[in-house]
Amino acid sequence: MPAYNAAKTLEKTYQEIPFDIVDEVVVVDDASSDNTVEVAKQLGIQHVIRHDKNKGYGGNQKTCYNKALALGADIVIMVHPDYQYTPKLIPSISHIIANELYPVVLGSRILGKGALMGGMPIYKYIANRLLTFFQNVVIGQKLSEYHTGYRAFSKEVLESINYEANSDDFIFDNQMLSQIFYAGFEIAEITCPTKYFTDASSINFKRSSIYGLGVLKTSIMHRLQLWGLTNFEIYKEK
Repeated sequence: MPAYNAAKTLEKTYQEIPFDIVDEVVVVDDASSDNTVEVAKQLGIQHVIRHDKNKGYGGNQKTCYNKALALGADIVIMVHPDYQYTPKLIPSISHIIANELYPVVLGSRILGKGALMGGMPIYKYIANRLLTFFQNVVIGQKLSEYHTGYRAFSKEVLESINYEANSDDFIFDNQMLSQIFYAGFEIAEITCPTKYFTDASSINFKRSSIYGLGVLKTSIMHRLQLWGLTNFEIYKEK
């Protein structure tokens, strides 16, 4: 769980975790200004890490994945502690990876009507659809969306891609999917309901625009790498 000011929603998210199949929970607090760390410890979460300085969303995930691998995880599932995505999908998601059907699973807000029903702002929905169309064409894949924050990976995937070379900002997510496809792994998607409300984390229009430009750049980098015209750091072996 990459956390930032998630004190109000962490407990709700944690209570929906299916502990009959989840062995460890890792919360990484990215220098929150609230009491996220205290709430996590009160819930009995054993692996709580706090960054002294804010490292960004991507930097937070790097700490999360490094800790999960250090704990010997076979399947690593990232779910935001802001209660935007429900942990109730963890059994279905992990089943796909555990049975070696796919090494990566995304919780898609676009399959079905989850995004708009959950309150996704219309401008974000339109941007999501346009960016996803562009990425599918340029990268040569066919995902319903590249921008979900609900993701699961096999140990093999995380040990194969060089995610440490990625940005510490929000574009980290997109770079990671590009790396996964470039490395030859396949990605499955599962329909995921989502919730947009006051306490759920969300980036503003300016940050969304910067992210969108980063998506376009990452897609073009991916295509150039496939053509053998460049050798970007993020695609080098770990």
